[in-house]
Amino acid sequence: MHILIVDETHSVLMERLTEKGFICDYQPQITYPQVLGCIHLYDGMVVRTKFRVEKELFDKASKLKFIGRAGAGMDNIDVEYAEKKGVQLFNAPEGNANAVGEHTLGMLLAVMNKFPKGNMEVRESIWDREGNRGWELDGLTVGIIGYGFMGPAFAKKLRGFDVKVLAYDKYKTLFGTEWVTESSLDEIFEQVDVLSLHIPLTDETRFMVNEAFFKKFKKDIWFVNTARGEIVDIQGLLRVLDSGKVKGAGLDVLQKEKFPLGESDKVWFDDLTTRENVLLTPHVGGWSVESYRKISDVLVEKILEHYQ
Repeated sequence: MHILIVDETHSVLMERLTEKGFICDYQPQITYPQVLGCIHLYDGMVVRTKFRVEKELFDKASKLKFIGRAGAGMDNIDVEYAEKKGVQLFNAPEGNANAVGEHTLGMLLAVMNKFPKGNMEVRESIWDREGNRGWELDGLTVGIIGYGFMGPAFAKKLRGFDVKVLAYDKYKTLFGTEWVTESSLDEIFEQVDVLSLHIPLTDETRFMVNEAFFKKFKKDIWFVNTARGEIVDIQGLLRVLDSGKVKGAGLDVLQKEKFPLGESDKVWFDDLTTRENVLLTPHVGGWSVESYRKISDVLVEKILEHYQ
């Protein structure tokens, strides 16, 4: 089978596939128009986030049997049309779940303890202990929405803290454990002090988390999003940050992640960057040194299991 790899991936992907007789064409600099011109030659394609894989590409991919997504989310692939065309899809959420769990916990602790603010002030010779007084996680209730691979990874990291963990997943049941309580969305709204999102981006979840959503929480909460940016309406988040309903936020993802931003997006982005209680990272929650290889290993195993 002849495979086109259109994004940078760990070398183990190509090495292991080549060992099993696959012919790998590694072209991480290839452009979308170039892919359209040659995809008819390939049986498989591996992609990360370079471009969306939609009807136009599928219709030109006359030989395509599978697409491997070197990552977790499938929101840059038209899954429904792939099924219609008989193209098998593989992804690798198992490969970066631990990285996401650690990153989520790190963001939460940093926001609650004002690490970014304190760090910048000390660098500017400002020694303000009272202004950097933080909050403890101990004794709080943490809510997790989405319990596929990333949600359980975050819950596992919380086991070292004296917290109550509630988890909600619309499409999964009977996953409660001794340290995680399976809950309804209403119970999340009623009880939690901390909210962390671990759901995919779909038509159902796009901008699901808006001002009205946040106002359903009985308590003022801390918020972390390491899932997908377009799940959260940033304008709504800014308003609840203003009101204090959200006490602080850690965002690894944004609704627009291609810079430079347009004028309308720059308005909310500039607002976010001025806030001391908002921590931003560049969509690296699942992109650790270790996960870079693990994602490729997981993807190879799934491809080989299906085609060997």
